[in-house]
Amino acid sequence: MVESPENLVLTYLRRIDEKVDRLAEDMREVKSRLGILESQYASLSNRLDRIDERVGRMENRLGLIDVS
Repeated sequence: MVESPENLVLTYLRRIDEKVDRLAEDMREVKSRLGILESQYASLSNRLDRIDERVGRMENRLGLIDVS
């Protein structure tokens, strides 16, 4: 026997709702992981800036660059 149209619509709406809930959870996970990556990038960028400064000072002490 065929379900009534109302029940069929409710069935599809429940399925859609479940899929939206899964997508929302996936997005929360993606945002969390992206936040971690941003933090790691900022840390790495800081470290590279400090290394660049140190190399610049070494080049200056060794006379490898012109001071204008």
